[in-house]
Amino acid sequence: MSDLVSYQCDDGVALLTICNGKANAISPDVITGFNSALDRAEQDGAVVIITGQAGILSGGYDLKVMMTSPQNAIALVTQGSTLARRMLSHPYPIIVACSGHAVAKGAFLLLSADYRIGIEGPFTIGLNEVRIGMTMHHVGIELARDRLRKSAFQRSVINAEMFNPQTAKDAGFLDEVVPAEELMNAARRMAQQLKTLNLKAHGKTKLKARKALLDVLDQGIELDKTSGLI
Repeated sequence: MSDLVSYQCDDGVALLTICNGKANAISPDVITGFNSALDRAEQDGAVVIITGQAGILSGGYDLKVMMTSPQNAIALVTQGSTLARRMLSHPYPIIVACSGHAVAKGAFLLLSADYRIGIEGPFTIGLNEVRIGMTMHHVGIELARDRLRKSAFQRSVINAEMFNPQTAKDAGFLDEVVPAEELMNAARRMAQQLKTLNLKAHGKTKLKARKALLDVLDQGIELDKTSGLI
C-alpha cells in the first residue's frame, strides 16, 4: 500500500503495519495509507490485523503537523476522527495487535477496533492530551466514553492518567495481554476465530449496535472543525 502502512493478505487475513519513524506518528500520509489499506482489505473480504513496530503501536498524531497551524491541527484531527469512525463501521472484523506503547491517537486506534491484544512489559497506554496542553476533542471524548469502563473514563480523559498493559485491560483499552513473543500468534488465532463468523451478519450487527455512537461521532466531527484544541 505504502511505505508508511504496509499491506499483506494471506488466507483471508490482512495485516496492516504502521511504520513511520521512532514514534510511529499518525500523519496525513499515514491516514491516507490506512484508508487505502482498508479499501484493499474490504475488496479482499479479509479480517484485519493492525500492528506497529517493535515496542510501539503509535505515539499519537504527528506533532510537526499539529504545531504548524491551528487549521492544520484541526484538519489532521478531522482525518483521524473520520478514520476512527470508519474502523468502527468496517464491514469485517478489525483486531489491533498493540506492539508496545499506544498514546493519544495510538490509544484511540485501540478504542476503534473490535478486538485488542497488548503485550506484557513496561509500556504506556492512554490519552495524554490534557497533560500536553491539548483540549480533548469531542470525538475523542465520545469514543472514550463508549469504549472505556465508567470507572476509567474520567481518570483517562480528564486526568490524563496513563496505564500499563494490565491496567489498560482493566480500563477497557485492551481485551487481552500476552507475552511479546506471542502477540502475532494470538492475533492470528483471533483472526481465524473471527473468520468463522457469518461476516455479513457481523457487519450488519456492528452497524446496529454502534448506531448511536456513530451518530454522535458524526456530530463530533463537525463540532471539532470549529473547536479549539489548544
